[in-house]
Amino acid sequence: MTPPLPRPAPARAHRSPLTPAYARLAEVYGHLTVTELTAADRDPDTAAGWTPATELAAGGAALDAFLARDDEQILRDYGQPGRPDVVATFGLHRYAWPVCLLMTIPWFLHRRVPRLPAPAVHVNRDAGGLAVRPGRFACLPGDPAAGEPGAYTVPGEEALRAELRAAVAEHLTPVLAAFGPRTRRRGRALWGMATDEIVEGLWYIGSLLGEEERAKAEAGLLLPGAGAAPYAGGASFRTLTGPAGEDLVTRDRASCCLYYTLRPEDTCVTCPRTCDADRVARLTR
Repeated sequence: MTPPLPRPAPARAHRSPLTPAYARLAEVYGHLTVTELTAADRDPDTAAGWTPATELAAGGAALDAFLARDDEQILRDYGQPGRPDVVATFGLHRYAWPVCLLMTIPWFLHRRVPRLPAPAVHVNRDAGGLAVRPGRFACLPGDPAAGEPGAYTVPGEEALRAELRAAVAEHLTPVLAAFGPRTRRRGRALWGMATDEIVEGLWYIGSLLGEEERAKAEAGLLLPGAGAAPYAGGASFRTLTGPAGEDLVTRDRASCCLYYTLRPEDTCVTCPRTCDADRVARLTR
């Protein structure tokens, strides 16, 4: 599934140990803006289109309204309605893909892992933005930000990767519980979706940063497969050989985004349904 493309919105300047990462993200991916809130700031106004992540995690009217947008967008883009589970799967992708970047990009660029549970995040799909209220964050002992309020150090890279896996899981656990019945998935299948959002977001933004190879390597270490519970599967990158002997990078998704239900003749290039011959053909068009 391609990255979600909300409309961009201007950011409000606020300097924190996370600000440089979010600013760089906005530079290379202008469809997403992250606004940092201070302790003195009120929560974003729901009347202006902001939805607290806690309301999505609670299900009910907020989640209904969130998914209604995906229902409308599918009908507009594909000229046909989507099944309820397809609508919910698209909606979960459009939420989880950018939210995972809130944690993976500060780690990728600066080795800082923010703890952003659902109460710390608001989403605005009209403005193409996320608002976050930063609190604690993990970093390495030599980080200049180690003395900042909320910072705590961990002994090394693997410990920091463990912090990142835990931070994303902390945020997504209640959200997946709310979306799960609507996507008609649970347990391993839901965490397979989470795995894909982490890996494909990092891969995509890494390529925009000119660091695709490092992004692939880092994702492989972050999600090696076994031992990365609750995530299902790993980064699962592999290389195919093109018609001229060239290397073609692909990966095997841990889940299916159900795009094929709208376009049966087409699948994502990383979809488990897409055979290697079709992948090669599409990667060399």
